[in-house]
Amino acid sequence: MNIHEKYIKRCIEIAKNGLGTTRPNPMVGCVIVLNNAIIGEGFTSKYGGAHAEVNAINSVEDKSLLKKATLYVTLEPCSHYGKTPPCSDLIISHKIPNIVIGCIDDNEKVAGKGIEKLMNSGCHVTIGVLEKECKEHHKRFFTYHNKKRSYIILKWAETADGFIAPKTKNEQKPVWITNEFSRQLVHKWRAEEQAILVGVNTVLQDNPSLTARDWTGENPIRMVLDKDNSLSKSFNVFNNEAKTIAINNNEIDFSRNIAQQICSVLFEHEITSVIIEGGTKTLQTFIDENLWDEARIFTGNCYFNEGVKSPTFSGKLVSETKIKEDILKIYTND
Repeated sequence: MNIHEKYIKRCIEIAKNGLGTTRPNPMVGCVIVLNNAIIGEGFTSKYGGAHAEVNAINSVEDKSLLKKATLYVTLEPCSHYGKTPPCSDLIISHKIPNIVIGCIDDNEKVAGKGIEKLMNSGCHVTIGVLEKECKEHHKRFFTYHNKKRSYIILKWAETADGFIAPKTKNEQKPVWITNEFSRQLVHKWRAEEQAILVGVNTVLQDNPSLTARDWTGENPIRMVLDKDNSLSKSFNVFNNEAKTIAINNNEIDFSRNIAQQICSVLFEHEITSVIIEGGTKTLQTFIDENLWDEARIFTGNCYFNEGVKSPTFSGKLVSETKIKEDILKIYTND
């Protein structure tokens, strides 16, 4: 690992502190180095707050050191006015001579303009250090801007014999397949993503809250597919713990390309990432239309013998983890 990779790797590490709070902005990490020592670092604040470069520069006590330093950042510094002024202008104003960038921001508002501005001011700019890792880190941001849709995570739990739900149940609440540690991990994921989506049958059968109550963080926006707008507002998904958006036949045509139309609705609401936690029918809809990026599948140590079969799909297995008696497999869509 060369010196540039060392500090870009650190940028990625600290950038993850913004997971779940910066959306729809990317969670950027920035490190400022002088004489092979970090003199400042920062990550993107909660949406509406300072960007990573601003926080990193502000953390340097002696600003005169910036004129001799190197600034490392996971994503190209912005060049336009949004909630905050352009980061490229701030870098130039402090006369930071060397800039190392993980990957270019191909959002049309930036798309090389920040780099061009830095180079025109006399900065020495290095581009593409750990580019693959930085693009993976910014996958939600890039998917939203390049594919014009949310980053889509499929999630379900299935029994050892391949069922996602029992054939019959006596109460209007979930039948747990996984242990409490796996369920807490799901709440962590909910706090990390912007929205969560389920179908009408999941609400009717389980009456879920769809919150991150077992983890510290913000609750996701709840999206519910309710074709005929038939759900009573007494269900937990309509309580005041989080925002809920119901998608009915006024928003989409339920007779065709349902997943594609849902993606359009999510994009209109500026939702950069979503967990699909619906039943087999909802999950299979996204699989069949090939509109998914990750699948996170728990297998519990229990058997139903009969019931609702889990979805069928193919993907690339990227990790397998044991959580006590549960198995968690994560796939990507290649």
